[in-house]
Amino acid sequence: MENVLAIAVGVLVACAVYLVLARDLVRVMLGLTILANGVNLLIFTAGRVTRDAPPLIPGDAQGPAGVMANPLPQALILTAIVISFSLTAFALVLTYRAYVAMRTVDVDAMRLAEPAYPGQRLPRPGDADVADAGAAGSETGDGAARNVPEAAQ
Repeated sequence: MENVLAIAVGVLVACAVYLVLARDLVRVMLGLTILANGVNLLIFTAGRVTRDAPPLIPGDAQGPAGVMANPLPQALILTAIVISFSLTAFALVLTYRAYVAMRTVDVDAMRLAEPAYPGQRLPRPGDADVADAGAAGSETGDGAARNVPEAAQ
């Protein structure tokens, strides 16, 4: 049974990494959610999948009567579920606000919509070498009008 769960963890983590590396913020959020579920399954598998007695000690006993399930992975998974739910809700709100402000969920378009910081030299269309743009330092400016996509203006 642990082998099947280990393969499931690998598939979940692989899918999550693929989605997190996407340019779309919605896919990134889905990837984070799938990654959290994969980690929860990993913790569950690491705590041994057994059908032992529940971790409860009767009131009149001094200790456990026999083999019991480990309660620590269960507590960790419950905590991780709450944390991943709150992270997903927060990321949904941030993605929605970014979409409302910039009318896109593409991270490259969002990067271009940010204004330049003071002293930053911005490459112009037709520059020969964009990599040497920072070394030349001949032009500075805010460049806010040049970096904003047409849909955001």
